[in-house]
Amino acid sequence: MTGQGEIRVLVVEDDPVAADAHALYVSRVPGFAVAGLARTRAEAARALERLRVDLILLDLYLPDGHGLALLRALRASGHTTDVFAVTSARDLTVVREGVSLGVVQHVLKPFTFPTLRDRLCQYAEFRHSTAGSDGAGEAHSQDEVDKALSALRAPRPVTLPKGLAAATLEAVTAALGEAGDAGVTAAAAAERLGVNRITARRYLEHLTVTGQAERRPQYGQVGRPEFRYRATGHGTGRW
Repeated sequence: MTGQGEIRVLVVEDDPVAADAHALYVSRVPGFAVAGLARTRAEAARALERLRVDLILLDLYLPDGHGLALLRALRASGHTTDVFAVTSARDLTVVREGVSLGVVQHVLKPFTFPTLRDRLCQYAEFRHSTAGSDGAGEAHSQDEVDKALSALRAPRPVTLPKGLAAATLEAVTAALGEAGDAGVTAAAAAERLGVNRITARRYLEHLTVTGQAERRPQYGQVGRPEFRYRATGHGTGRW
């Protein structure tokens, strides 16, 4: 169940693994709740007709059309729901068009939970600040307007443990997601990413500690058992 004061998010993503991961991330951020999941533009449009949605996490490449086409149709019909574009697209013309249609954040795939969490928290701060200190939704000064916009437009860097790099963490997160329910070992991740096994394991352990991955020992080999990692939320069966 969701509370009345929670920010309700519609996740629009055609990849089921990514959709489940994004929904899980949203559900872990205090003050946010998943309103629903949609795999296509058509499903998203129907969901917006029957659900209360405050924010859309919108994948731009959907099987029945581009996400920005959906957004143009929504704006034309009077929908003013805020949107996070969640995509692997790095074309700055797409970013610019998204901004013109009311995209308030552009989050590049693959991303980690802290990346989305921080942007959702900024968005919540923006909503709170634009509610107005007197409840009337009016700014009393230029400084108040600037403060509201800076909360939304100035992402704070994600703090990682010493020795971990954001780019490598994103690559490990992507490898983990693509491994699916089968999971991946540190050795396999290291070979794929071109790093040593110890480095790969550090990143996989970090994802485990932060709740983005789970692990189990893999027996049957001589010596110490090796751990196999998979993204949290993958599958329900034994692995």
